[in-house]
Amino acid sequence: MITIGIRVSPGAVTFAVYDSDNDEVVNLDAILIPVAFDTPDALKYVRSNLLDILREYGVHRAGIRTTEPSAQRMNISRIEMEGVIQESFASSDLESYYIGHVSSIMSRLGLPRTEFKPLVDGDQDPNIENWDKMSKEEREAVLCAKGAVNA
Repeated sequence: MITIGIRVSPGAVTFAVYDSDNDEVVNLDAILIPVAFDTPDALKYVRSNLLDILREYGVHRAGIRTTEPSAQRMNISRIEMEGVIQESFASSDLESYYIGHVSSIMSRLGLPRTEFKPLVDGDQDPNIENWDKMSKEEREAVLCAKGAVNA
């Protein structure tokens, strides 16, 4: 089964396409949002590109790492982008998708919540190729994609 995990950050949407049958990351990349775009154009750009990615890889399930409800500082543009991504999932042919806070991601992976930070920081290796070379956002996207198998 092909899944995708998403992690939004300022100016980019990092995604990981995961093949659960072969237990491998098929693609790890980012949709870079042109700085010249105003908010509506940026949202439209992400939606259009994401739908293309879902079709290109034949993605069945998805997960998005969203802002924690208890976050000290809410980033409005990130929240808007996460909303558009959720709408894109709902408008696609996905079988299912989930909204991933730390606890739900780790629960889907069958791991304790306390292992999230060591995994994302790269202190713990979940036996994924090039884990030590990935950014934190890429690691979160991969964990979301693996969690989407159980979405």
